[in-house]
Amino acid sequence: MSADWPVKLHKAKTLPKDQFRREVERELTGQNSEPWEIVYFKLYKSQIPIIDKALEAAALMLGSDRSRGYCLEMICADFLAGANLDNRDPETFLFSMTRFFRLLPEDQKQVFLQTSMRKRHEADPKNSWPSTS
Repeated sequence: MSADWPVKLHKAKTLPKDQFRREVERELTGQNSEPWEIVYFKLYKSQIPIIDKALEAAALMLGSDRSRGYCLEMICADFLAGANLDNRDPETFLFSMTRFFRLLPEDQKQVFLQTSMRKRHEADPKNSWPSTS
């Protein structure tokens, strides 16, 4: 047993249950987990095949190791990115694009950044990347 068990026991008694659960998970897996919540809502039987297909397609694109919740989040982010092109809400669009960017493998992130820099330079050759203004 480790020497810091009294500290951990005190933590167990004082932390809220959800936070303690995350601490235990981090200790066991070495990974931080964010707070989570189970969400319930009513679906009609006719909607289930469409939702299942969308989740399966997202899992194929994102990797089969991703949770259904994560796949649903990316479907929603994609929807918001498209919807906010019309509403011109740059904050929501930027949030969605940032989430998508983090999904890319490292080599594709580099290609994306290089392409972005090239396009920016073509549009305004005087403008350096990143902007210093």
